[in-house]
Amino acid sequence: MEALAVRLSGLDSYAEGAIRVVAFYDTLMRRRVDLPALARASAGLAGCVAGIRLHGTGRAIRVAPDGRDAATPPGPASTTAPVTLDEEEIGAVWLERPGPPVQLDDVVLERLALAVAAVVERYGPARTTMADPALVELVISSDGDEAARARALRLLGFAADLPVHVLAVRSPVPLDQVGGLVCPARPVKAAELADGGVILATTVDRAARFPAGVRAGIGTADDPPRSWRQARTALRFTTARRPVVHYDGLGALALLAQVPPDSARDNADVAAIARIAANPEDLETLDAYCATGSLRRAADLLHLHHSSVARRLDQIGKALGVDITAPAGLIRAALALTAWRLLDD
Repeated sequence: MEALAVRLSGLDSYAEGAIRVVAFYDTLMRRRVDLPALARASAGLAGCVAGIRLHGTGRAIRVAPDGRDAATPPGPASTTAPVTLDEEEIGAVWLERPGPPVQLDDVVLERLALAVAAVVERYGPARTTMADPALVELVISSDGDEAARARALRLLGFAADLPVHVLAVRSPVPLDQVGGLVCPARPVKAAELADGGVILATTVDRAARFPAGVRAGIGTADDPPRSWRQARTALRFTTARRPVVHYDGLGALALLAQVPPDSARDNADVAAIARIAANPEDLETLDAYCATGSLRRAADLLHLHHSSVARRLDQIGKALGVDITAPAGLIRAALALTAWRLLDD
């Protein structure tokens, strides 16, 4: 293998050199090398630091041409290439060559990326975000036993000592994209089930911006089946104005999800909200006011003059039979609006 690397360094023909690079990596794959060995071989072949990083682990392998771990701080990559598996980007490979790239660097990285994907797939669990739905369902099911659940989590790539949040998601975009935003550089898995999209994540970035149109309920990380129930409840509380809801942020509001639908429909305040909802402008005004608790902030959200919002709120209050500008009236209106939305879920 080392002799081949030496011969490659003297080649002038790009085509002939590319063929030999391919043969070089084919030899490595026949020997079933691991990722550190791939990095060492690539660094020796390229004559500069070679790097491999998998998004699922967040760990980078950097090796110098002498085969040792690169001791210098990471330099700017002279050439880089994505690592893809099952049409998903799972990592990246790069060369840290002082100065501009040289001939065949692009071929080296292309073959290295393919080799890394093959190693990940072989020695898994696969670092792709999309997972076997049967395994995900086993993790979140309340009917399974702990041993089966632990085995499913292990097969999905979650360490036994890691907490697992469950997210219930309705998304017009692929779940792997959502998972990558929610839990960057950490274990995350997703699957489409009959009940909707499910994401398992070890951490949830509260600052993450979900793609437009995505609704997500997020459970706590105490127990996957319990977290799944919480996530589904939180999803019911999402709105266009509040598309992502953490269950632990609902507090006592979560109790509304337990109210029988017939009881909610029979409530006079909820019935009044149903009538108000026939006018989208009134419904939007009430939603903005309940969300802000302030006439002026609601007016800012609606891009209306505060006097126009005040007139609408006065009409809505008459329809409800309460003064919604008073604290008690605001609480009644907000509870009724939430209960009505849960009926529409």
